[in-house]
Amino acid sequence: MQYRNLGRTGIKVSPYGIGALMLATRGNPDPADSARLIHKALDAGINLVDTSDTYGDSEEVVGAALKGRRDEVVLATKFGRPIGDDPNQQGASRRWITQAVEGSLRRLQTDHIDIYQLHRPDPDTDLEETLSALTDLVRAGKIRTFGTSALPVSEIVEAQWVAERRGLERFRTEQPPYSILSRGIEREMLPVAQRYGLGVLVWGPLGQGMLTGRVRRGEVNELRRAGLFRHLNDERRIDVVEELIPLAEEAGLTMPHLAMAFAIAHPGVSCALLGARTVEQLDDLLAGLDVTLSDDLLDRIDEIVPPGTDVGTLDQAYAPPALLDSALRRRRDDRRAI
Repeated sequence: MQYRNLGRTGIKVSPYGIGALMLATRGNPDPADSARLIHKALDAGINLVDTSDTYGDSEEVVGAALKGRRDEVVLATKFGRPIGDDPNQQGASRRWITQAVEGSLRRLQTDHIDIYQLHRPDPDTDLEETLSALTDLVRAGKIRTFGTSALPVSEIVEAQWVAERRGLERFRTEQPPYSILSRGIEREMLPVAQRYGLGVLVWGPLGQGMLTGRVRRGEVNELRRAGLFRHLNDERRIDVVEELIPLAEEAGLTMPHLAMAFAIAHPGVSCALLGARTVEQLDDLLAGLDVTLSDDLLDRIDEIVPPGTDVGTLDQAYAPPALLDSALRRRRDDRRAI
């Protein structure tokens, strides 16, 4: 296993990590099977496990699985998304951060979290308050470092400035979506992360199932029947998949191996998260761990999906308030609207 620097944190991570969303009992009803998956990943050299306080009981499942092996793992979790109906049990305020971290520590059965991540931006909370609260957690030894997920590039830069001006710890990692189908982060986010020394943990390298080769034009399979994701019927994405499949076959690769190798090829990417739900799925992905794409193959992928381009939109993509609230896009004055 060739370990990589997680930005300038001093932490070394494997190029693949375990994303534990599907290890909650709603994804895999057998916690013992999830534990076997985690142990097999650790035995293979994977050393990063990523979860969240809103992934059902994923933190509990991960915490139980890591008993006796906690020191082998770079353990990451997230906060910020709503836990329930209480409006104060979400976001990035000091009040919620100090409460949320205690819950995660308890569920994970550990005394510290290696990477504590703001799951989604919180426009209602000042960045200085968030950074101050997280800095205190670092100094208290409850977390080792902290980062974000889907934070707009402008806020990544602003947070660096705020931390420097106020003498606070700064965001050290970012977790964005990235795949052959979702290359938008190549335009600004990855160059900015490299400039500021952020570690980048990418999710969705298989395009939420689109890049497994199981979604084809004119075919109905279990993914489509489940009706979970609108993007599975996005013809623009399907057209790209149909172009990639013969490319993978020509290179002697499966579609998942092509997709995973692409996700870790960018020098700004520290680790790509595997969303395996079963040991069998993990085995298949681990078989491609040593795959490296040639420059020629990467050039041909660039011809299909140009660098910095997103094909369609992910169902879980972050939409900022300026896009969700029309009042933020429309000038108002005293004149009557026509």
